[in-house]
Amino acid sequence: MAETGIPELTLEQVAELCEGAEQAARKYVIFKVSTSRIVTLDVTVEAEGTKPVTVNVDVNVVLSTIMKDFNVKSLANEATKQAFVHIKEYLRELKCKSKKY
Repeated sequence: MAETGIPELTLEQVAELCEGAEQAARKYVIFKVSTSRIVTLDVTVEAEGTKPVTVNVDVNVVLSTIMKDFNVKSLANEATKQAFVHIKEYLRELKCKSKKY
């Protein structure tokens, strides 16, 4: 495995990483669909390890029957991608901060 330069994460950083990823996924779904049309929005972000850290993101969306023609699978996939964009940015920030010290 190649060295990424990312420091070992503290438990607090892992929690921040997961919370931020969850918020990014939720924000994406709410941006695309009115909250009044969302029946269920479950976002699960699990991290394992601190170096390397492995992150799994699961987004489950159920929309109102009014939204029957909306592509829910695509919405969930894009929300998951947004969560991983946040994760990459967070880890990149940590990498930059660790180089300063």
